[in-house]
Amino acid sequence: MRINYRLQTDEITASISPENRPRLLLQACCGPCSSSVLEYLTVFFDLTLLFYNPNIFPAGEHEKRLATLEDIAAVYGGKIGVLRGVYEPEKFENIAAGFENEPEGGARCTRCFELRLEETARLARERGFDWFCTTLTVSPHKDAQRINEIGSRLAERYGVKWLPSDFKKRGGYARSIELSKKYGLYRQSYCGCRFSLEPEDDN
Repeated sequence: MRINYRLQTDEITASISPENRPRLLLQACCGPCSSSVLEYLTVFFDLTLLFYNPNIFPAGEHEKRLATLEDIAAVYGGKIGVLRGVYEPEKFENIAAGFENEPEGGARCTRCFELRLEETARLARERGFDWFCTTLTVSPHKDAQRINEIGSRLAERYGVKWLPSDFKKRGGYARSIELSKKYGLYRQSYCGCRFSLEPEDDN
């Protein structure tokens, strides 16, 4: 049975008191995907964005996406911090080893989600955040159920609450496109890793 994760998000945010805003560490894949998510979550949480994406290739693309994330965070006038994770592409290569021929959205992507979300959970615990979450579910190409299952497991392991989400719902993805145009954000043409960059073999 498919779970309505966006409804779960709404139920949680509805219970939050404006006088007691919890701290949320939000793993962000890029500025465009973050735009509509920030518009929603800043109403309820004190937010810090975590840019931890060792999958992104090449290094110049990693820096371009980080700069774009900082651009959208700046729209909020200093209210949203950006935590720069260590760029360690060797960690992605290690978890991708043996899964090079997986299709996009397959087991290699699952391992990539786990890598990024585990670092988010670890830092959330280390730095005293109340919740952790990711912008990944705003993409229509990402499996929200798989991402939420990973987040829930990590929440139990690290003792930090996971905010369930499916941010593509209720026009979230379309809104991210609108906001990207409004703020002139760089929109990348591929997911991020070298496997998503390489063209399909037509033979």
